[in-house]
Amino acid sequence: MMTLILGGSGSGKSAYAEDYLLRTAGDKKKYYIATMQIWDEEMQAKVARHHRMRQGKGFTTIEQPTALEQAASQMEPEAAVLLECMSNLAANEMFSREQPVDRETVIAKILQGIEFLRKKADPLVIVTNNVFEDGIAYDSATIEYIEALGRVNERLAAEADEVVEVVAGIPQRIKPGSPGAKAQNWQDSRG
Repeated sequence: MMTLILGGSGSGKSAYAEDYLLRTAGDKKKYYIATMQIWDEEMQAKVARHHRMRQGKGFTTIEQPTALEQAASQMEPEAAVLLECMSNLAANEMFSREQPVDRETVIAKILQGIEFLRKKADPLVIVTNNVFEDGIAYDSATIEYIEALGRVNERLAAEADEVVEVVAGIPQRIKPGSPGAKAQNWQDSRG
C-alpha cells in the first residue's frame, strides 16, 4: 500500500505521517528515508526536531538526499517505509549539480526510485508539499522545480492507494485508502 501525505510548510504533515506509519506498520521493520541536505543552521535545527519527533519509535533512518534506489537496496523486504520528503528530494535531484537538471529527467529519476521502494515497502508513506498555491512569480529554475514536483505529486497521487492532505494539523482524506487507516482517527490517537 502506498499513501501520499501532502500539506503546506508547517502544516503538521510530518507528525501525521509518522503516526500513520506507526499505526499501519504493525511489527514490521520501520525505515525513515530522510532527504534533507543540511546547508545551514536552520536546516540543522529542522533535522534535529525531526530526529526528536521520531526518537524511540523504532525507525532506522536512511539519509538519502538523492538516488532513492540506493535506499531501497539497504532495506529488508516488506518493511514499513516513510519517505520524508518529496519536495527536498526533487530539489536535491534538480539542483545538486553545477547546472540544474531538466525537469523531465528529475521526474523520471524520482518515479524510478519510487518504483524501487514500492517493491520493498509495505506500506510506503510519502510526505510532500503542496505547490502552486502561493501565487508568487518565481525565476525560471524555481518554476522548473515547482512544475517537476507538481507532476511527481500528480503521478504519486494517481498511483497511491490513499491521499491525505494535512491542513493546520488536521488530516483530510482526499482519496480513500484501506478501512484500517482512517485519517479522521489521527486526532483521537494523539491523546
